[in-house]
Amino acid sequence: MKNNMQVNPKTPLHPDKKRQLSVYYTAGYPELDSTLPVAMSLQATGVDFLEIGFPYSDPIADGPVIQQSSMTALQNGMNLEVLFRQLEALRPQVHIPVYLMGYINPVLQYGVENFCRSCQKVGINGVIIPDLPLYEYETLYQPLFEKYGIHFVFLITPHTEAERIRKIDQLSNAFIYVLSSPSITGNALSLNDRTTDYFKRIQEMNLKNPTIVGFGIGDHHTFQQATNYADGAIVGTAFVKILGKKNPLENTAGFISSIRGTRFSAPEQ
Repeated sequence: MKNNMQVNPKTPLHPDKKRQLSVYYTAGYPELDSTLPVAMSLQATGVDFLEIGFPYSDPIADGPVIQQSSMTALQNGMNLEVLFRQLEALRPQVHIPVYLMGYINPVLQYGVENFCRSCQKVGINGVIIPDLPLYEYETLYQPLFEKYGIHFVFLITPHTEAERIRKIDQLSNAFIYVLSSPSITGNALSLNDRTTDYFKRIQEMNLKNPTIVGFGIGDHHTFQQATNYADGAIVGTAFVKILGKKNPLENTAGFISSIRGTRFSAPEQ
């Protein structure tokens, strides 16, 4: 399947495609109005789906690079109200799946139903909220996310027990976010025997949802290693570093090509 295939925004991921590449970046970074230009630039390189982070002042799972991008975005004036105003122009220009990622506190302040309604309005496929416990999602918020057709993505770690993974797979309808380690973002993937065994264990469970590996994917080698065992991988910190440098959009295509290990050519129109 070609990378330039346009996907219905309601479709969680590309169907039946292996080695999918997702990229995370922080909304409002490096400039407040960077959100859509970055999304369009990544789509043009053939990235399969996007994760747009909404910043929070206490990002406990993020490493220093993403923490700094969040602080800059907040200083630029980014918040959920601003983000959703920006995303009103998303779907006329961006056709690949888009997920929002962040922490529950800003969502609670915004209002969970209001958040889901706003996601639906601008064409967001789903959300990743690492600090919302599975139990609270299932007992308090699942009906709201389902009402507005917003996929909720759960995370698993090397310590997640098989029974819980099965439950997550049952509740999911987009993909499962497989953390390569229980540490913070930004640490390079170390594919030792323990990590390999973990990836193999997940692979052998034959889950119904695609598995996408995150944390530590920053170059072609780590991308290839992760996608030997999963349906795709997410690049975050390494791309946020690109955004912090001079002329980031001009360097996006080369960076994504280096991750895939291919020579970049613009998608067919």
